[in-house]
This record gives sequence, C-alpha cells and structure tokens, in this order.
Amino acid sequence: MSAASDAADAALLGVLQESIPFVRRPFAEIGARCGLGEGETIERVRQLKAARVIRQISAIFDTRSLGYASSLVAARIAPEKLESAVAVINSHPGVSHNYLRNHDFNLWYTIAVPPISRLGLEGTVDLLHRLSGAETTRLLPTLRLFKIGVRFDTEGVTSPEARSTPAYTEANRGEARPLDEREIRFVRLMQRDLAVDEEPFVALAGELGLTFEEAAAMHGGFLRNGRMRRFAAVLHHRKAGFGANAMGVWAGPQDDPEGLRKLGETMAGFSAVSHAYQRPSYPDWPYNLFTMVHGKSEDECERTLDAIAEATGIRDRHALYSTREFKKVRVRYFTDEEVEWERSHA
Repeated sequence: MSAASDAADAALLGVLQESIPFVRRPFAEIGARCGLGEGETIERVRQLKAARVIRQISAIFDTRSLGYASSLVAARIAPEKLESAVAVINSHPGVSHNYLRNHDFNLWYTIAVPPISRLGLEGTVDLLHRLSGAETTRLLPTLRLFKIGVRFDTEGVTSPEARSTPAYTEANRGEARPLDEREIRFVRLMQRDLAVDEEPFVALAGELGLTFEEAAAMHGGFLRNGRMRRFAAVLHHRKAGFGANAMGVWAGPQDDPEGLRKLGETMAGFSAVSHAYQRPSYPDWPYNLFTMVHGKSEDECERTLDAIAEATGIRDRHALYSTREFKKVRVRYFTDEEVEWERSHA
C-alpha cells in the first residue's frame, strides 16, 4: 500500500493528522466527521496501521516545554566512517531522526536531552562528535519557531504554492517548568501508541489512576499551556504517497532581526512547509532560516521552494534531500534509557 486506498481513507487520514479528541469514544467522533460509522472507522485505522501508512497515534509534545534541550545537528563525516558514526549517534535514545543528505555536511540528526542530564545538550553533542569521528559538527538549535506541524495533504486538494495560517508557532509554546510525578507519568503513557478500539482513553485514564474526567482535564491543560502540540496520527510519509522531502536552507539577513522574523513568518505561511525555524549560522554555514517541505515528488518540493524564493527574495539557498534514512522515531520522554546511556558513555 503506497497511499490511502480510497477517498474515505484519504479523508480519514486528514482528520487523524489534525487532532484526535480526548473523549470516551474518539473513533466514533472521528468517523462522524468522515461520514463513517465507528466500527468501520476502527477497522480502516487498523488496516492503515497494518499497511504502515500510519506510523503511530500518540501525543505530540513540545520538547522545550517539557524541560528538554534539543537541537538539529549537522555533521561532516568521511564516507569510510559513515556506518560506524551512524551506529554511535543512533545509540543515543534522544536521537529521533538521522539522515544522510546531499551536502558536504552529510549527516543530519535531531537530539533531545532531559533536564536531569549531567552533560547537557552541548556536552552530549560534543561527546557524540568525538565518539563518531566526525570531521566537523555544527549545533543548530531553534532560535525562533515559526511553524511546526506535519500535515500531509492526503486528500490532494492543496497546491505546492498554497498558503495557510500555521497552527503552532512560538506563541503557542509554554515556559519550561519542572513536571511533577503525576505529570511525568501522564507524558510516559500519552507518548505510547494509542490502542485502536472503542474506548482507548478510558483505559488510559485507568492506568493513570484517574477518573476519565480528571485525565481529560490534564489533557486539556497540556494543550492549553503548549506542552502538548496535539494528539494525532503520524504517517509514514512514503507509504502515504509523499516520496520526497527537502530541507530548504536560506541565507537571511544577519543584522536585521525584525526582517529575519518577517521572512520566517512568510515561509511558515506556505501549506507545504511543515517546519520553519531560525537557527544559528557559522562561517562555514551561512544559512539561518530552515524550512522542511514534503511532496509527492522532488518537483513538487522544488515548486514550493521556488515560490518561497519568489515571496522572500532570498537567492542564496539550498535544497537538501535525504538520500538515506538511518533513524526516524518519536522522541520518548522521561525514560530509563536516557539515564543509562549517559551513565555508560559519560
């Protein structure tokens, strides 16, 4: 299965990516939005998961708001050291994405470290740099978030040049503060793949030792304070029919913060852009604006990037395509593996 099998699946995938309501019978409510009964909705979701179109259904948290430090990292690895470097980097449980891309900085990964880390973000990345044998490593943390939220156009109604209002930006992020034990347990359970049956949240509330109403209130609180971006389905993009992804990197002005902000907001307004950030630049890396674009083909991605270039006037840019995927998982928060990795390697 390379995409949704029919229009009903396409509509269902669209709704599942946006939000799954924390109600007693969520699949009944989702099905009603798609003109489907509860039983048929559950069966279709199960089939889409079995076909690996749906990767996972779970909470999508804001890393910073949970107290974690995170960053995109670019590394230059010699070809003969690539496989061993990947093994070292992927061993860290906070590395969620790791790709080979078409650039001298050829290995790109994302990493998150917990608030209790003794090494911290910079110390962890420095250690990975040394252990991996990288020639150069550049830390590229988010300086400003303009947009985050992957939503594939499974219905096929949006053009590569289309615009929309971002659903989650810097303004939605909550301030980081320590979580109490009950909140940590909530995060641990909500990041698991949701059971596809009639009352999955009722069972989850029972595991938390809460009434359904208490669990729903906690869920709502996490959404309001920005700790949770949404509870939704994450798709395998290639299985869903989106075979190309381009990381557009742009050399925006270095000495005009307000101008840079406006450019980032313009980029975030393109529907095909799933992530838009301001990141630091370096003498060997002048690009301070980043946009992730997904499309059914490289041509679709290029059409979006060309439209962004036209809208912003930025000409110094590159499109970095992933040529190999070494790791792609959801970040898992407050796990024993995080502590064990640092104990073993630090």
